[in-house]
Amino acid sequence: MDIKSKARFIRISPRKVRKIIQDLKGEKAEDALNKLKFMPQKAAAILNKIMRSAVANANQKPDVDVDALFVKNILVDQGATLKRFRPRAQGRAYRILKRMSHITVILSEKA
Repeated sequence: MDIKSKARFIRISPRKVRKIIQDLKGEKAEDALNKLKFMPQKAAAILNKIMRSAVANANQKPDVDVDALFVKNILVDQGATLKRFRPRAQGRAYRILKRMSHITVILSEKA
């Protein structure tokens, strides 16, 4: 049985989150949470919160063994982009794109 947890419109670039998720896929949920705890990146703290939410979701179901959960997949999709500008010389303006992410964590039990 798959257990999901989603976070949408997170103010971090999807590219930065994707760098971290490669280390977590296929890991036991407990080991993945321990790894995330000691990573210095901002994305690690965000993923830690979403992973804990997924484990809590699994804990609500009576037929799921929380100790046997592993990370089946983590999906990071691009969300909306905030468009800002930075004033430059001679009246020009450069565009700044502030990207957002939609993050989905899927946990599953080992068969």
